[in-house]
Amino acid sequence: MHQIDLPSPGATKDLAARITRCLRIGDIVALRGPLGVGKTTLARHVIKALGWTESEIPSPTFTLAQLYDLPDFTLWHFDLYRLDKPEDAFELGIEDAFATGVSLIEWPERLGDYLPTGRLDITLSFKADDDARQVDLDGDPSWSDRLDELCNG
Repeated sequence: MHQIDLPSPGATKDLAARITRCLRIGDIVALRGPLGVGKTTLARHVIKALGWTESEIPSPTFTLAQLYDLPDFTLWHFDLYRLDKPEDAFELGIEDAFATGVSLIEWPERLGDYLPTGRLDITLSFKADDDARQVDLDGDPSWSDRLDELCNG
């Protein structure tokens, strides 16, 4: 596991840019942490860093999924907070997302046993300073080299 301190919102934006350099088709990024910690903010920064300029980036809190057709792949942004049961994710096209795109998933624990093992887990937590966050990054072996690159800038 790797740990990164984010002392400011600007540091979150920088982390998002580093994440984008590591993404490949089929990647699943699980964004974890309590309400208000910045999961959606990090996801928005990732989407912008990938080149999305067409419109505002809404939170998928109510739609549960937003798709972004980018030059290299389709990015799926899921917010599963309101998912009633794990099986409901199949109605969102989550299998297609896992197979053909890149997936950013807020509240991934709502998938239960359907959450794939080959993923990057990013856990955000609050620090004493209101703007500061701590990020723990953990990935399966396919993320090993990429995690080193991501954490060392």
